[in-house]
Amino acid sequence: MSTLYPTPQFIHHGAVDGVTGSCHEYRLADDYGVLIDCGLFQGAEVSNSGSAVAPQINFAIEHIKALIVTHVHIDHVGRIPYLLAAGFTGPIFCTAASATLLPLVLEDALKVGVTRDEALINAFLARVRRQLVACDFKQWQPLPVFSGTASNRANAGPELRFQSAGHILGSAYVELRHKTPAGSWFKTVFSGDLGAPYAPLLPAPKPPYAADVVVIESTYGDREHDNRRARIKRLEQVLLHALQDNGTVLFPAFSIGRTQELLYELEAIIHRLRGQKIHRQLRWDELQIIVDSPLAAKFTRAYDELKQCWDSEAKQRLKQGRHPLSFAQLHTVDSHTQHLDLVQFLARSKQPAIVIAASGMCEGGRVVNYLKALLPDAAHQVVFVGYQARGTLGAAIQRFGPQGGYVDIDGERISIGAEIITLSGYSAHADKTGLVSFISRMRRKPLQVRIVHGDKGAKTALQRAFSELGISAIIASQD
Repeated sequence: MSTLYPTPQFIHHGAVDGVTGSCHEYRLADDYGVLIDCGLFQGAEVSNSGSAVAPQINFAIEHIKALIVTHVHIDHVGRIPYLLAAGFTGPIFCTAASATLLPLVLEDALKVGVTRDEALINAFLARVRRQLVACDFKQWQPLPVFSGTASNRANAGPELRFQSAGHILGSAYVELRHKTPAGSWFKTVFSGDLGAPYAPLLPAPKPPYAADVVVIESTYGDREHDNRRARIKRLEQVLLHALQDNGTVLFPAFSIGRTQELLYELEAIIHRLRGQKIHRQLRWDELQIIVDSPLAAKFTRAYDELKQCWDSEAKQRLKQGRHPLSFAQLHTVDSHTQHLDLVQFLARSKQPAIVIAASGMCEGGRVVNYLKALLPDAAHQVVFVGYQARGTLGAAIQRFGPQGGYVDIDGERISIGAEIITLSGYSAHADKTGLVSFISRMRRKPLQVRIVHGDKGAKTALQRAFSELGISAIIASQD
């Protein structure tokens, strides 16, 4: 029977050498620990086994009593099937909205990467639902009881609380607290992915009152975003420019979060400019918006059903009779046959359209067929609105596209004639100011900040910013 450590141990199983594979172990004793997220590695980023393509669980889990999910992006939850296959049977804590969305994400991940056997998938999803514990925001929730000595059992009292992170629907940062052997409370915050202020649909994150340690992401720790008004204006200008030659404007976008934000802001532009012309032959209210992703369509319906989680601005639009995620010009593509026909039609006809297709980093999904068909033609544009991790196809297109270069897709060399545009301020992640503010606005500052989930330059810049404020910050390493 073990005793509580004087202070918790942090063991990072991902998202320390890049921005994917989030998985952090929070250990209170030899036989007691919890995981915060369990995500897939993507692109050139690798696990601690040195592999980018082996998602298996390569760390001990016998002492892991619970999994805590901050949000349902695949780089935070994609290894859950492998965790369960390794023998994890404990509770999976998440917010109520994430509990609705998580089975959709895992079903798609299994179909893409493991099996298309419906019976196996349904059996797995039934098991996940049995282990899910849906939690309300702002409410302390007891974690599994510590099984140490009688005094430790009585005093430890590990608990968690979810607070809105404003990143995607249901996203949260996590507060964890427990009593130390000395009898004092110890509190740790895991940021998950923090949202940018004034992001569409979601309330902005508010920092916690206090913490002893904060584990914070650093995706955009070395740069600042445009404000939202400037970002929307930039989106409008990009569309006005891109649609002059009646080509397709392709947005690679993650099925959950980014797709819904784009729809929300596209609806706002069309509503404001309805009746006005993009050019002589095309009005804004004639422009076709196509979501070519069955998964994104499912998530959009789920977002619509979870309107109670929207921010006040979005709810006000509903009161005005507007439908930010289901407006008249929006079309969804379901079957694979329809998808292939549409790709060829747009490539051949050059009919003006906006297409949103997954995946956001172009690592598989329907967007790949669009890229093969549209990249060689200068009539089209590819617009990146999200972070492109090292080694992904999206990062290669960003790098070589402006030079008129090429990329290899499915073993075929594809020349890049299309215009490549990056809307760098269009992000669901907090920028450097937002990340620093999350810590600096705490009433009682942490003794230590552990920086994860970012490339080297971003982590170093964020560490320097904290140091200038007298806040102790270290760059976490993978164990």
